[in-house]
Amino acid sequence: MIKKTPAARAFAVLASLGAMSASTTALAAMELNMPRGVTDISYKVYDMHMLAFYIMCVVAFAVFGAMAYSIVKHRKSKGVSPSTFHESTAVEIVWTILPFVILIVLALPAARTLIVQEDDSNSEMTIKITGYQWKWQYEYPDSGISFFSTLADESREARVRGSGIDVYEVENYLLDVDNPLVIPVDTKVRLLLTSNDVIHAWWVPDFAIKKDAIPGFINTMWTKANETGTFRGQCAELCGRDHGFMPVVVKVVEKAEFEQWTAARIAEQGGEQLAATDVATPVAN
Repeated sequence: MIKKTPAARAFAVLASLGAMSASTTALAAMELNMPRGVTDISYKVYDMHMLAFYIMCVVAFAVFGAMAYSIVKHRKSKGVSPSTFHESTAVEIVWTILPFVILIVLALPAARTLIVQEDDSNSEMTIKITGYQWKWQYEYPDSGISFFSTLADESREARVRGSGIDVYEVENYLLDVDNPLVIPVDTKVRLLLTSNDVIHAWWVPDFAIKKDAIPGFINTMWTKANETGTFRGQCAELCGRDHGFMPVVVKVVEKAEFEQWTAARIAEQGGEQLAATDVATPVAN
């Protein structure tokens, strides 16, 4: 067995760090990384995240590389005497300017993204979201559609202690609802967010949007999904005993399918209102 010298071991460590930095593209696809999402905003947020990640990899490689080199090259066993210098104007200037430049590089795209993220003008439709303990209400003012979205029955039954149901066999456990929010693809949707009781937070990672639902206030945000599919989120504000049981599910569909869904919902809701009116109206003798 060949015994490695300290210098060889340090070189091996640096080589490993270099390999890790070179494979960041592959690591970015892992589930441990934030999702790239399906909106223009989520793309921008993801790109900023990866930019910061790459910069930090370079900084870490440089700092730990310098430390490893200094430890190996100037160790006491080699008879190296400690340096007697106290300060260096050049070094002071470099480690003042370099972090400043890094902050500017990160701040400029972040500021642009925040400005776009808050601009809900030219929205094509509006949806009002109201948080309750522990469910969401979705209202479509343009069509009069309104419904509640609560935890799916499969998850509700499995979460009960002693139910005998293996939660690992429940699909999308605690991340599924009975009535998802439905929006059309390639459509800018303005979301009006408020609460009926305590502070909640509506969060969908694939949309890169999260905002608090506060009683007595209306917060606004917007989204425009570029892909169809079902996207899941959660309440991100501790709101009480069942905080962990009020997921957010958004179903993005084609525009034609959305129109069909809207017509079906209006007909269904109209039937429910008519039935409620018939029950409430006394029958004349």
